[in-house]
Amino acid sequence: MPEVQTQPGDLRERVERVLDAIRPYVQGDGGDIELIDVTDGVVQVRLAGACVGCMHSMMTLQAGIERMLKQEVPEIRVVEAVPF
Repeated sequence: MPEVQTQPGDLRERVERVLDAIRPYVQGDGGDIELIDVTDGVVQVRLAGACVGCMHSMMTLQAGIERMLKQEVPEIRVVEAVPF
């Protein structure tokens, strides 16, 4: 995945920039990711499309999305999946 250049700014905007960089990879597998909320270092996302019910979605969330967000936005403590 490409490295995302984070800049000072609103925490939600910074998280959205990282998700925008990740989204094409998720969409390439028929899924999608939607930012729901960012509060106190907790990012809530909703996985959609092929990600719903996929046995690999939690691995994608933790090993991919959460790792990248924590790397690029150090204030992030955890990423949670919100069900539909």
